[in-house]
Amino acid sequence: MKNTLNRLINQEHISSEEAKSVLVNISKGNYNQSQIASFLTVYMMRNITIEELQGFRDALLELCIPVDLKAYNAIDLCGTGGDGKDTFNISTLASFVTAGAGVHVSKHGNYGVSSACGSSNVMEHLGIKFSNDIDFLKTCLDHAGICVLHAPLFHPAMKNVAPIRKELGVKTFFNMLGPMVNPSFPDNQLVGVFSLELLRLYNYLYQNSDKNYSIVHALDGYDEISLTGSAKVINNVSEKIIHPSDFGVEPLKQEAIHGGDTVAASAKIFTHILDGQGTNAQNNVVCANAALAIATVKNTSISDSFALAKESLHSGQAKKCFEKLVALSQK
Repeated sequence: MKNTLNRLINQEHISSEEAKSVLVNISKGNYNQSQIASFLTVYMMRNITIEELQGFRDALLELCIPVDLKAYNAIDLCGTGGDGKDTFNISTLASFVTAGAGVHVSKHGNYGVSSACGSSNVMEHLGIKFSNDIDFLKTCLDHAGICVLHAPLFHPAMKNVAPIRKELGVKTFFNMLGPMVNPSFPDNQLVGVFSLELLRLYNYLYQNSDKNYSIVHALDGYDEISLTGSAKVINNVSEKIIHPSDFGVEPLKQEAIHGGDTVAASAKIFTHILDGQGTNAQNNVVCANAALAIATVKNTSISDSFALAKESLHSGQAKKCFEKLVALSQK
């Protein structure tokens, strides 16, 4: 590690094989906490290369506990986080709306590191059980249309990194990796990223895969469709700019989609929206992200997909998916 750190500090890059080797060695406990923290810090000070990101991704996928959910043709809705915007749990709510629209979802998530409340925090608070048991996950997909893949249960190799990430409390390259390392290897993916540079990196890696994907970055900094302005979306066949008007809505104010400062406050917003008590701004931003997920799987238009998402939320289908998942968790 000393040699690697010296090279990185001297502005050198490492190969994908070397990047992969570092994460494998971290998982084996070969480095102390100071070395790991220094390694993470380097990537806060300079940009990551495609080769390095690919190596880190390959290591985590090789080390994970895989689950085979291919039969469900599921999609994962997952953002990198790290955008510093402190929104409510938009992608998690959009996941239930997507499931309510009849599209299976294998939701990869974790506790918040650089935000007040990650997807796992809010779901755990509301009674959803995390498991890596394949039969339970399939049961969830069969009855609720969605299953939750809580990252620590599938990436035990990263237990040496988790406490350091928590103590640092800022985004690291692990934020970049989260959406890439879903242990069910979903065929479909909606990824939100916190920068245009990361949008390009993701597209490069995904276009060389067999994934059906949409990658989104709001041009004012959000790692999801925020409806506060335009967003760039790259999928398998095109690049385009999406505007709030494409969903038939007016641009939102940033404060309209702000989240809670605590897990309990975030959970209250979450349940209010599912109960049909959300504001128009909250409902629209959730449905816009669900619409992009639905369009990614069904190849429907944005306007048609937005209508399906709104129907899922306002008819209570999204809430039913959530309630079924909670009920299955308590059995």
